[in-house]
Amino acid sequence: MNRVCVFCGSSTGVRAEYAGAAAELGTLIARRGLDLVYGGGHVGLMGVAADAALRAGAEVIGVITQALKDREVAHDGLSQLHVVRTMHERKARMAELSDAFLVLPGGIGTLEELFEVYTWGQLGEHTKPVGILNTNGYYDGLISFLHTMQAEGFLNVSTARCCSWATRRRRFWISSTDTSRLRSASGSGRPRCDLLLRVQ
Repeated sequence: MNRVCVFCGSSTGVRAEYAGAAAELGTLIARRGLDLVYGGGHVGLMGVAADAALRAGAEVIGVITQALKDREVAHDGLSQLHVVRTMHERKARMAELSDAFLVLPGGIGTLEELFEVYTWGQLGEHTKPVGILNTNGYYDGLISFLHTMQAEGFLNVSTARCCSWATRRRRFWISSTDTSRLRSASGSGRPRCDLLLRVQ
């Protein structure tokens, strides 16, 4: 486990907790000796997470389209910045560079990124962990809908297990012995970890 891809908003949202969680996440990734991969922007939660990781000593790798770079939203202080032609190439490059995915609050683009890597996992195209950091209950409605999909027979149990979530009062970890899932837990009985994100 070397690089964690973070999907999140190009806005900071209306609650201070969102930026706080993004900054904490960036710092924690660095403290665990991991690198951050993200969408390459300096704005919103993307910029907050990247800046925090950089300050804490992580390598931060951004992937951005030429069109977005031309609109001057690219972060100019990154360890690496990959500039690609299309959004499809952007998502593919981010996935290629990453060993796990974490999703913070964001908009339609963030959801699209989440469900793409979630679907790829369902189809067996990767076994990388996918997790949602449900800051301030932002994703409560989405998680509820995923339960509805499962209850109504459109999402099977094995697919549902491809994605995990945690609130700020819980923890995410990636087990060194089973990197096929990102797990959440409230404390005891966890295995030795490559990454433990204390989000309380």
